[in-house]
Amino acid sequence: MTDLIKVTDTRVTELRTVNAWWRAANYLAVGQIYLMDNPLLTEPLRPEHVKPRLLGHWGTSPGLNLVYAHLNRVIRQRGTTMMHVTGPGHGGPAALAGAWLDGTYSERYPDVSRDIAGMRTLFRQFSFPGGVPSHIAPVVPGSIHEGGELGYSLSHAFGAAFDNPDLVVACIIGDGEAETGPLAASWHGTKFLSPVWDGAVLPILHLNGWKIANPAILARLPREELDALLTGCGWVPTYVEGDDPDAVHTALARALDKSLDEIARIQAAARSGREVGRPHWPMIVLRTPKGWTGPHEVDGQQVEGTWRSHQVPLTQVRGNPAHLRALERWLRSYRPDELFDTEGRPTPDVLANVPAGDARLGAVPQANGGLLLRSLPLPDVGRYAVEVDEPGTTLSEPTRALGAWLRDVTAASAPRRDFRIFGPDETESNRLGAVYEASPKAWQGPFLDVDQHLAGDGRVMEILSEHTCQGWLEGYLLTGRHGVFSTYEAFTHLVSSMFNQHAKWLHESAKIDWRAPIASLNYLLTSHVWRQDNNGFSHQDPGFVDHVVNKRPEVVRVYFPPDANTLLVTAEHTLRSRGLVNVVVAGKQAMPNWLDIEAARLHCARGVGVWEFASNDRGAPDVVLACAGDVPTLETLGAVELLGRHLPELRVRVVNVVDLMRLLPQSEHPHGMSDADYDALFGTDVPVIFAYHGYPWLIHRLTYRRHGHSELHVRGYKEFGTTTTPFDMVVLNDMDRYQRVIDVIDRVPSLGRNAADVRQLMTDQRTRHHAWIREHGEDLPEIREWRWPGGA
Repeated sequence: MTDLIKVTDTRVTELRTVNAWWRAANYLAVGQIYLMDNPLLTEPLRPEHVKPRLLGHWGTSPGLNLVYAHLNRVIRQRGTTMMHVTGPGHGGPAALAGAWLDGTYSERYPDVSRDIAGMRTLFRQFSFPGGVPSHIAPVVPGSIHEGGELGYSLSHAFGAAFDNPDLVVACIIGDGEAETGPLAASWHGTKFLSPVWDGAVLPILHLNGWKIANPAILARLPREELDALLTGCGWVPTYVEGDDPDAVHTALARALDKSLDEIARIQAAARSGREVGRPHWPMIVLRTPKGWTGPHEVDGQQVEGTWRSHQVPLTQVRGNPAHLRALERWLRSYRPDELFDTEGRPTPDVLANVPAGDARLGAVPQANGGLLLRSLPLPDVGRYAVEVDEPGTTLSEPTRALGAWLRDVTAASAPRRDFRIFGPDETESNRLGAVYEASPKAWQGPFLDVDQHLAGDGRVMEILSEHTCQGWLEGYLLTGRHGVFSTYEAFTHLVSSMFNQHAKWLHESAKIDWRAPIASLNYLLTSHVWRQDNNGFSHQDPGFVDHVVNKRPEVVRVYFPPDANTLLVTAEHTLRSRGLVNVVVAGKQAMPNWLDIEAARLHCARGVGVWEFASNDRGAPDVVLACAGDVPTLETLGAVELLGRHLPELRVRVVNVVDLMRLLPQSEHPHGMSDADYDALFGTDVPVIFAYHGYPWLIHRLTYRRHGHSELHVRGYKEFGTTTTPFDMVVLNDMDRYQRVIDVIDRVPSLGRNAADVRQLMTDQRTRHHAWIREHGEDLPEIREWRWPGGA
């Protein structure tokens, strides 16, 4: 009986101190939203103590603070290595309060000390010019998830847990966020999470009932429906509900202990071999009022427990004395004199459950993944190069060559388990199937006899959700690992917004001295616009690159390797890079091999250059034929061969662009060219006829300030597509070799009527092509069988 009393007394003390933290964090969250001065209310609150512009979100903060307080307890008590991902939008006040209370914020930012002066700065800087944003941005220690855009928290949490066997990722999911498509797909991460090789994800679905102005769907579901949804996705939920703090504290403490015990049991059983197959993982459903502990009623309308508490419950504090008094009552309801001493330092009760050192949620190294990052063991790409005795005389599938190299990257990193390949059911389709020789696809049963390349310890991640692939990869990178996302070019748009958020995160992180650079996010866009023979118009869209180049130049790179060897060199470069988003666009179909590996290295190092083997300009071109992309390069060289045959006196220079950002001025991008370098390549007074992989206006946008821009004429994709032959696609969009010859004749002044017969021949060839494919169902023999003959 005595032992039972001691256990009970210990739990009472634990929950009393957990409650003290919660009250302190709530006080700090309210203070950040409202106060500029008088942080400890040492004098009556006056209008001038309040910010002139009230920004921020209160409604989700008390729930986030509650979870943070309880996670502190289990980390300290159990020694669990844990990080947290916070999904509810604009949870910044809570995250900042937690990091300030556990001391990590002051360690990162000494001017925001853990005392009254630092509290004043903490309050003033929040959502204030020159301060910090209202959501969980990179400035918040312990964070890997922005939270400004909803839907990605659970996929980020799984990405963090992959290959982190000792880590538990607590993921707080808002009930509004749970309505998004990306989050709905993320529940299925359990089908890929290995209890042997990976860590665990503990979702905490926070049902506070409301979004900005509407009820939340999951919060309104009857218990049996919600339970069916979650258990049907493979989870075992424990429910914690209520609005009485003591009862909720007790229930949440029990739920966390129960969940962590079950995680430990699952992992121990799997790692000892006692249990195989897919486990059903625990999760917590936490139902508390929105805006809990805030004003229950304002101006005669209920606020706490409704959508009205979502942002700023008291909106007229400076001009309405009643609101000012209500704010002061609200702040004093937390009894700050019990939580902070006269110097503004948190009391021992508040800090009683704070873990030590790097175990703190604000200091866990996995949330600053660059600290853990190791360079990948990358084999020399020269060993995988395609032999090129003469340019353009043999064919290869570029991504198949890349697949062999990625196979050995996967194998070399196997002992470390810090490299994965992600894609939506397209690894084999994209000709990367060689990687299965080094690692199968991750899959947590059941297995059928017809299955191929599936295993519980696989590191190739395939799920038919681009959002989930992107979220997994982001979480994996942000916690210190490496990866590649391979997908069909047209459907990368599905993750445009996720790319946008990650690029912004990288840009902001680069300004923060304590955040170590992480491995770059590498996209391989293949099955591209020009080679969609069986899929057609729906699969033809090269516009993701247009979105990418809108982002800050410090963090984005775009590459168009024209053949297998340049793709290998580009891939090696991107996997070595840090803190970037690299977009590599490369085809999977057989294409000419233009450069041997040494020439490819030199060409990729330059990013853009003259192809002397295809040029005859002798330093004074009549026309420059430029190209970026594998099919544009093929058509450019096809046009050069025709010009050499029909207009042999014409001086032609071929310029190939691998690194698209080289076209920008040096002042606009780290890879940009000086005007002198650009002019030396493209000239200032000769026609430049540019064949580009994507939408042609992007090239004009990148070069509009260059000398001779009026002489630049770009061909590219013009949104004409269908299920047709490869060459017909370029004809439909006027990027074919015959049209390029016509363009040269029309734009080189010395030709004009002297080349009328050649122009007519080219026009007739386009007509002949049109009739041929409708009769034979395939391209003209001179197109299908064409090889570069050498010489311009």
